[in-house]
Amino acid sequence: MTISAAVVTLKTIALMADRVCRLAYDAGTEALAALPSTATWQDRIATQAAALRLSIKQHPGGAQLLAESPGTLSTGALSLMERLLRTLLDAGLPADHCAIAADTLLSHVTGFVLQEQNQPAAPPPVTAERYAELCERFPLLMSPSTPRLSQDEKFTRSVRLLSAGFATPA
Repeated sequence: MTISAAVVTLKTIALMADRVCRLAYDAGTEALAALPSTATWQDRIATQAAALRLSIKQHPGGAQLLAESPGTLSTGALSLMERLLRTLLDAGLPADHCAIAADTLLSHVTGFVLQEQNQPAAPPPVTAERYAELCERFPLLMSPSTPRLSQDEKFTRSVRLLSAGFATPA
């Protein structure tokens, strides 16, 4: 690949990342507008995270593009971060705490979607012998008491858990 082709490729990727981030920002704007006026800051964070997740899931490689967007100074990505920071600051969280919280949330959403986009369509077949071996080796993970949640429920709970941590002084 020539240098000029590499530059064109990088610019194309930057434009794609910005487009995905702008679409996610717009989806978040719509979702936030639909919240009741009594919504808590945690509701506003959860709404932004859910809209972002759904938006980047719609694009193959969307999570990767979001992850790379800060390096391209994507105004779409910067808008997402700015709104998260504003939500956290308006909630009364300390300013130095907000940047870490917003970055943690965006990293979580990106990682969650990367996992979703890379999961096999169906779980691999497991024999009874293999299942028994897994239960013996990983009793906590394989325990029937470990909740088996849908991806949507896992995501919702994980964002709520993160928000509770954001409210805790560091």
